[in-house]
Amino acid sequence: MTEALPGTDGYSADGPAGFPPRPVDERGGAVADLRRIGIDPDYWYPVAVSRAVRKERTFAAVFAGERIALYRGRSGSVHALEDRCAHRQVPLSLGVVEGDVLRCCYHAWAYRGNGRISQIPYLPKGCERPPRGVRSYPVREAFGLVFVFPGDPEKAESAPFPVLPEFGAATHRTMTFSRTVNCHYSFMHENLLDMNHQFLHRSVLGRIQPKLLGYETGPQFVEARYLFVPAGGRKDRGAGLLSAEGLGGQQTPDEITIRTQYPYQTLQAVPDGAELPSFSLWAAYVPEDAEQRVNHAYGLLMIAKPPVPGVLQLAWPLIRRFTERVFAQDRMAVEAEQRAWDEQGEDRNHEVFPLILDVRHMLRTNGVPLGAETVGDGGQQGCARPDTDGHEKDARSAN
Repeated sequence: MTEALPGTDGYSADGPAGFPPRPVDERGGAVADLRRIGIDPDYWYPVAVSRAVRKERTFAAVFAGERIALYRGRSGSVHALEDRCAHRQVPLSLGVVEGDVLRCCYHAWAYRGNGRISQIPYLPKGCERPPRGVRSYPVREAFGLVFVFPGDPEKAESAPFPVLPEFGAATHRTMTFSRTVNCHYSFMHENLLDMNHQFLHRSVLGRIQPKLLGYETGPQFVEARYLFVPAGGRKDRGAGLLSAEGLGGQQTPDEITIRTQYPYQTLQAVPDGAELPSFSLWAAYVPEDAEQRVNHAYGLLMIAKPPVPGVLQLAWPLIRRFTERVFAQDRMAVEAEQRAWDEQGEDRNHEVFPLILDVRHMLRTNGVPLGAETVGDGGQQGCARPDTDGHEKDARSAN
């Protein structure tokens, strides 16, 4: 008989019958507090809704304490720069866009989209321009969102980018969400994956009996399948319309598949007897502050159009109201979890669900521990090194 090994969160590695073996913490010793693990910057992250970045205007964005100035030039392209002028550190997001150049509002230093200084208006002839500009970020615009790559820019081209074939398809219509949530991003992954919390949504979904059909886990993903069986109670009309139950609102089971594919999360709902999902959700939870206790949730809800033209258009306000109500309830719960962590100074959760133990392990092993210098340092992040003039400069900043 093989001896059970200690797994993540202090549970045995073999787990209960019917579940995959639980991963073992290869580092040994105490398991790191997941809420002190930062998100890996070497991925593409949305930092703005495209329509918020207007032509020849700036937009102040942020990723894990790093302030980013977005601006859309006259050509229509979006650029992303470190949000500080190299001169006096005034935010470039307060600047003025001239063509495809961003000019600081203070002394009118001008920057190209690659962060290089293109002009210092009052610099006398013969004086050499400072060699350093500001850091620029790789940027992509897709699915109505602006993505930046905050990590090593050399990894941007090969880094995986979301693939969403249903977005923009004639068969689907997309509802976009953009909300700030006051919690560590990991709480968001746990909330969506653990569908045993449906009691929270009883006022909008009625009584639901979720049954875990099974799940798979790997180095960078955890995927779970549930069967949602209605068990009575009043259900929001928008919920029925979203899950393709029609105007009659018949109560039918749905199979729900949820996947955390680091660092994103997806959900698909397939009604009983159907072959294709009635809707699909793609979500990213982007840390805003250096301590990563606040995240901005971006969601794309892609809803299949019913056979009858115009029905989805009529149902849209009801579906929007339903999704907002569910999100508000989830936000209440995850923000309460974060407040408990703040008050206790640590994670005192007593988790019993193997699925959540596994997703915590996956998030830990793919994340980046927040260093002691990051916590409580006034928003500074990363490894600082002295610049040539004696000032500290982020080691990741481009020259």
